[in-house]
Amino acid sequence: MKRFRPHLRHLRDVKWHFIGALFCAAVYGISSGFGVPYMMNFIFPKVFAENAAELSRMQILGYALWLPAIFLVRGLSGYLNHYLINFCGFRVLEGVRSDYFAKLQRLPLAFFHKHATGDLISRGLADTNQLQMTLTNSANEAFKQPIIFMGAIAALIYLSFQNQNVVFMLLCVISIPLAVLPIRIVGQNLLRRARQVQSSMGSVTERLSENLGALKEVRAFGLEKREEDRFRDTIRSLFHVQLKVVKYAAALSPTIEFLAAFGVSAAFVYAYHVRLPWEVFFAMCGALYFSYDPIKKVGFVSNELKKGAAALDRLEVILNEPESIADAPDATDAGRLRGDIEFRGVTFAYDEEPVLHNASIAIPAGTVCALVGPSGAGKSTFANLVPRFYDATGGAVLIDGRDVRSLTVQSLRRNIALVSQDPVLFNDTIRNNIRLGRPDATDAEVEQASINAFVHDFARAQPQGYETIVGERGTLLSGGQKQRLALARAFLRNAPILILDEATSALDTESERMVQEALRKLMHGRTVLIIAHRFSTIRDAGMILVFDHGRIIGSGSHEEVYATSPLYHRLYDQQQIG
Repeated sequence: MKRFRPHLRHLRDVKWHFIGALFCAAVYGISSGFGVPYMMNFIFPKVFAENAAELSRMQILGYALWLPAIFLVRGLSGYLNHYLINFCGFRVLEGVRSDYFAKLQRLPLAFFHKHATGDLISRGLADTNQLQMTLTNSANEAFKQPIIFMGAIAALIYLSFQNQNVVFMLLCVISIPLAVLPIRIVGQNLLRRARQVQSSMGSVTERLSENLGALKEVRAFGLEKREEDRFRDTIRSLFHVQLKVVKYAAALSPTIEFLAAFGVSAAFVYAYHVRLPWEVFFAMCGALYFSYDPIKKVGFVSNELKKGAAALDRLEVILNEPESIADAPDATDAGRLRGDIEFRGVTFAYDEEPVLHNASIAIPAGTVCALVGPSGAGKSTFANLVPRFYDATGGAVLIDGRDVRSLTVQSLRRNIALVSQDPVLFNDTIRNNIRLGRPDATDAEVEQASINAFVHDFARAQPQGYETIVGERGTLLSGGQKQRLALARAFLRNAPILILDEATSALDTESERMVQEALRKLMHGRTVLIIAHRFSTIRDAGMILVFDHGRIIGSGSHEEVYATSPLYHRLYDQQQIG
């Protein structure tokens, strides 16, 4: 349980419920391990003795009520224990999932390039669920079963001394350790198989997530059968490893019961030779059962711990991942920035191969700067270093003369608005999607931003106006409407720095005209970085940076770079001819 201890802190908020669950577990354990065997030895001899006919009707009734009384206490305590431990378990699950999700929010974008979305979803759902079951059930059983075991052993000792059959007690107790051996053997194999199950679950979720994210492409290229076959192969692999887990887990109980049967058989032979009274033998067998059963349950606990360890291995990959984009200990609030951007000898590499080499450039506040070059030249990387989506591996990025790493991340990003080529909208209302730009904005400010971005008219025309749900990723809106809504978000943010990732590349002529008009208003008075794929979008740029193989090979106005940069000259002419 040592590995799981850090996550037990989630029980603090429900500690009294957990204590109540443990108390009920103790009552259940005592009533089972000691109460039932003691009742067998205490009640049956009185009822079936030779002089039982002398007992009054009330005495018979009193003895008869012992059985339901014991099982009432046992059943009620078991029920309350089960309910309370699940209450605590769901709270632990809530806490672990919250920790996991919060960690994902703090990890740098580079981390997500190395991990598939489906696998991350599986870790956050299946693995956290397994961890919750391990933490609560194992903690509960690890407390309850020893009490049942000690109660049963106490009953064995009591009955053995009472009937002067210590040898019988020793015979029973000596056979108990034999039942522990299968737990170790099964546990070693189960851990390996449990890790395979968790990994295969991640593959299934990954395959499903990938398919749902490419529905149009699957149908357009007729890939339905291919996708079905790939998914079937993935779940078949999961089926095989799940079956192996079941094989090992299911073998534990009958193995322990088989060994326990030898102990009972030995006790039976001994009882015959010493002529032990049947009621005493019956009570001792009951106590012996309640001593073997906890060992069997401890075996299940061991299995759960192995499964939980496999889940924890996968979760800790995420939870222990370094947060490379974090506030420095002496980071300061950025306040409201002017927007002077400077790159001083900046180098950046995603892995080992640099994608940006010794970039040095100054972009004055209020400048509209276009980043131009072939795909993979370093344009997006250059822009992504400004809001610290990544940190430079060499050199420094400065805004208003301050290294961006010396500013708190949140305050830095408050000064930057981003409008991407494919804007992401949440499955929420039009109003709330705009309000993401500034969560504390009033409805009037939201509507003014939507007017500036030409959203107001189409929003009011929707069935519920601004309260209309836009669908997952904005699927209920057209491309132009989504783009304008993203612009409204940027208007509302009112940040001094604006990053545009070819915001009009996928629009029809009418939508592009409206978006371009909104963009001209939005860019006024701001420092703007335009990641340009089409040169028609850079006519308002006062500065152009030309990128090639991660280097800035040209800078200046259109006329200057057209005259001095052969690459820019060629790219520009190709688009004009096209």
